[in-house]
Amino acid sequence: MKIQQISLFLENKPGHLNAICRTLADAQINIVTLSLADTQQFGIVRLIVEEWEKAKEVLEQAGYVVNVREVVAAAVADRPGGMAEILDIIGKAGVNIEYMYAFTFRHGKEAVLVFRFDNPDRAIEALKAADRAVLDPVSLFSEAK
Repeated sequence: MKIQQISLFLENKPGHLNAICRTLADAQINIVTLSLADTQQFGIVRLIVEEWEKAKEVLEQAGYVVNVREVVAAAVADRPGGMAEILDIIGKAGVNIEYMYAFTFRHGKEAVLVFRFDNPDRAIEALKAADRAVLDPVSLFSEAK
C-alpha cells in the first residue's frame, strides 16, 4: 500500500512556505500532513494530500518543480519501544529508511508514521508478515478527516 507524496524545493526565505500552502488552499486542496527539512538556503517540503494529481498540477502551474515519490504509512504502537519494533522489522528485511515523519492523527490507538524506503515493496511485505498495519490511501485519508 504505497501513497503518493509531493516534494518540492523552496528557498529558505520568509513567506515561501506560505505561498505553497496558499496555492493549495486556493485550489481547495487539504494538506493531510507535511514535513519541512531545511538547510541554510533551501528547504524540502514533503506533503501528503488526498488529491495529489491536482496538487501537482496546481503547484506546477504556479511555477514550482514538483516531484512525486512513493511512501509507506505504517501504524506504530504509541508506547516505549513501539518505534524500535518497527525499525527491527525493517532492519531484518534489509530495507533502508531514507527519511520518515509522523502523521498528525492516529490509527486507533497507534501513531502513524510515513516512511520513504529504498525498497518499499520489501518493506511492506516485511511489515505485513509481522502483522503490522500498512495503511492504504483510502483508509489513510478517511481516518485523517
